[in-house]
Formats: sequence, structure tokens, C-alpha cells
Amino acid sequence: MRTQKTQKTPKTPKFQELADSVTGESAGRRRAVMRLLRASPDPMSIAGIAEELGVHPNTVRFHLDSLVTDGQVEHVELDRKGPGRPPLMFRAVRQMDRGGTRHYRLLAEILTMAFAAERDPGPKALAAGRAWGRKVDAELHPTPDTPANAEEVIARLIDVLDELGFAPERRVVDGEQQVGLRHCPFLELAENRSNVVCPVHLGLMQGAVETWGAPVSVDRLDTFVEPDLCLAHLTLQGAAK
Repeated sequence: MRTQKTQKTPKTPKFQELADSVTGESAGRRRAVMRLLRASPDPMSIAGIAEELGVHPNTVRFHLDSLVTDGQVEHVELDRKGPGRPPLMFRAVRQMDRGGTRHYRLLAEILTMAFAAERDPGPKALAAGRAWGRKVDAELHPTPDTPANAEEVIARLIDVLDELGFAPERRVVDGEQQVGLRHCPFLELAENRSNVVCPVHLGLMQGAVETWGAPVSVDRLDTFVEPDLCLAHLTLQGAAK
């Protein structure tokens, strides 16, 4: 007996508009629950919240579960004053809203502008990058093993740059070790403030390599040697050549 396959109904523009409307309404209710709890000096029950907002208690319970999971709302246990179980109470956790809008790019622009205002921003930007590089590997690999030789250092550097979104590729040109960067996580800033952003990236690589203490140095970073390529030049010192 052949089973007829049920075809999924494609989402029409009207259906998608309705789905988006429902999603937006749900988010709005959640914000309303959060605003009410923040404004209340005392913990509130599900029934009390539902009455204030004019919605079903199950709707309130759904949003409270989500807010508790996100750490924005907490349960409060009341002292029992008579027979029966006291109602479950809720209050807002007193903290900044971690679900709010973020503007990290704006912060990056502000800091970049501050560096660029210096007469010669390069050295400070390089030093900032080195400080970043000295700690970034420990953050990405909490229990790392120290690279034992130049080959391992270059491989580790490639890994770190890859995890940071630089899309690195190892190259050897006329015997020189190079690392090509095919993606810039700060592209818009680098295009306008390359005298700040690019030294930070060079310092990042130098700081990381110096931390590992291996016979490899990152001597310079040539920016936009191709429209989609920046090139870091490495030197293998002593017996590592």
C-alpha cells in the first residue's frame, strides 16, 4: 500500500507576515511582563501579573519561564501564614538588561578615533595589540600546551587567527614564511583608520608569538596587498631557519 507523502505548505508572504506579527507580539508581551516586575516594589504572582496586563495566566507563566531561564527574573518564596501552599511569586533581578541592544562597533569606532587623534597613533596601537595578543591565546585555549618549535608556533598562530575570524592561510615565498589574512573582522574601520587598526593586528600577532617564547617573530604586516589580502611576514631565528 503506497503512502502518500504530505507536501509542506509553502509560507506565503501573508503567512510569513502573520508569523512575524505573532513573534513580535510575543516579544512585546515578554517586555511588558519585565517592565511590570521592574516597576513593582514587591514580588508579584502569576495571577497578579495576568490581571494587570489583561492576559491569560498561562501566557504570563510562559514568559516568566523564559525570563527565569535567562536570569532576568527570579522566584521568591513567601513565608507560609496558613494552610495550603503559598502562591509562587516573582521579581525582577536588579541588573542591567543583558538582552538589550549592543553597539560594540560604535565602541570600536570611538576607541579608534581616540587613537587616531594622536600625532603618531602607530606605537600605541601596536602596544595595545601586543597586550591583546598576550592574553588572547589563554582565552581561546584555557589549558594550552606551549608550542615547542617554530613549526608549532606558526600552526598555533594560524589557529588563533582563524578563531578570531581572519581566515588565515600559510604561505612560503622565496623561503620566507608568511601568513595571508583573507578576512578582516574590522574591515570598515581598517579601510578608514588603517593607521590604527592594522598596527593593532600586527601587535596581536607579535604579542601571541612572544608569549610562546619560540624562535619566530612577526616583522611586519603589509595591508591590502591585494583587494582581499593582507600579508604578515615572519622570521625564523637561529637554528629554526
